[in-house]
Amino acid sequence: MIYRVCFVCTGNICRSPMAEHVFRRQLEEAGLGDLVEVDSAGTGGWHEGDGADPRTVTVLEENGYTSAHTARRFRSSWFPALDLVIALDEGHLRELRSLARTEDEAARIRLLRSYDPAVGDVLDVPDPYYGNRADFEECLEMVEAAGEGLLSAVRTELEERTP
Repeated sequence: MIYRVCFVCTGNICRSPMAEHVFRRQLEEAGLGDLVEVDSAGTGGWHEGDGADPRTVTVLEENGYTSAHTARRFRSSWFPALDLVIALDEGHLRELRSLARTEDEAARIRLLRSYDPAVGDVLDVPDPYYGNRADFEECLEMVEAAGEGLLSAVRTELEERTP
């Protein structure tokens, strides 16, 4: 049975596609690529059909990640098919919880940086959209750091599913 993870940010052109590509590679390197499906979406539909922000693409590719992407908006009807919905900031978390139709669906929503053991009180991944290259690089560092903890949590979930 495939485990499904969806990363969600605002427009699905910066943070969530970055998290999607980073986590996909982390899964592949851990030998879990065939067991986990990774996707991303935005809370809004402004960029539906667009590719990732060119700055996201540049930072991903310069760090050895893939970058193919088409933006889309998160739909509440997706919850039943998802095991984990990862919000990139508190605003996304609130919006996703408002879309959840059941307590079970709401329980599947987590903040990405909650998986980073070194993080302090601030769990948001700041939106780099109005920033510069350094903001996109900082975003990548935060996503990579949280990805290891997320990988561990997903591995545990997969082990618990195995009879």
